[in-house]
Amino acid sequence: MGEGDQFRALLIEQDEARKVCASLVSLSPAQLDAGEVLIRVHFSSINYKDALAATGAGKVIRRFPCVGGIDLSGEVVESADPRFRAGDAVIATSYDIGVAHHGGYAEYARIPADWVLPLPPGLNLLEAMALGTAGLTAALGIVRMEDNGLAPGNGPVLVTGASGGVGGLAIDMLARLGYEVAALTGKAEEADFLRRIGAADILLRGEIDFDKIRPLEASRWAGAVDNVGGSILHWVLATMRQDGVVASIGNAADFKLATTVFPFILRGVSLLGIDSGYASMSMRQRVWTRLAADLKPRWLEDFIRVIGFDELPDAFTAFIEGRAKGRTVVRIRG
Repeated sequence: MGEGDQFRALLIEQDEARKVCASLVSLSPAQLDAGEVLIRVHFSSINYKDALAATGAGKVIRRFPCVGGIDLSGEVVESADPRFRAGDAVIATSYDIGVAHHGGYAEYARIPADWVLPLPPGLNLLEAMALGTAGLTAALGIVRMEDNGLAPGNGPVLVTGASGGVGGLAIDMLARLGYEVAALTGKAEEADFLRRIGAADILLRGEIDFDKIRPLEASRWAGAVDNVGGSILHWVLATMRQDGVVASIGNAADFKLATTVFPFILRGVSLLGIDSGYASMSMRQRVWTRLAADLKPRWLEDFIRVIGFDELPDAFTAFIEGRAKGRTVVRIRG
């Protein structure tokens, strides 16, 4: 690719009034950030973090201007690192991509080699972005819980924020592994879909009084994947079984947690913080290998909505307003 060539990218900028805007522009290779691996991007995806970045609804971008998109999959064009060769299919997610380093919303991306993974056998480039950071996060939570003793025979596993991208993928993965899964959602209309992807029990958020939670409630769950935080996570902790394990993944409701030490010192509950943004490369490789095998969702196609690059600037509002469902994959090429 010549330095005079142009390609399209969604560039996030900030004006003199500190207003954030995102628009499709033309860039040249010389405008890309430093990195050993130049990738021809085939697919990216939209995560809530991407929507916050592109709209300015959250203070996510750490430098302006920045090409958005924290996820990408594509084909290596050239590499200064011997681990990668032209033609290799690869994945790159999180680290500083799309927030402080030009990201996946571009036809080309130059990425540090230590942030790049070979596409594992069993996944194609589209499936990799159908999973993306959401799938990596859900799978990382499950792997960490299993490392801390969770097994299908221990009892049911609860997934909160079940109708979101991470929640739905977690349900599908857990059910495939043989767990009895309960789904907590605020959207009663999603009950049939959640049952189809593996939920054995549906709990509606409006039927639980989260303002009246005792330090310990009746024990119910051997494990839990929490996407919500706040009072819901407090309730989750209070309802865990002895030696239960909770993966804290998100804060869709509240980043604050008011709870007691009782679940931890009287029931031996473990609360695991899940950070997919800066997880070690060895852990990423382990998790992506399983995402291509026993953790690959059975209903992955049902989670996907594929949009064209031209549709991207108008797609973020649905995420900010809480109307997005499943996973939105962006077809960058073709």
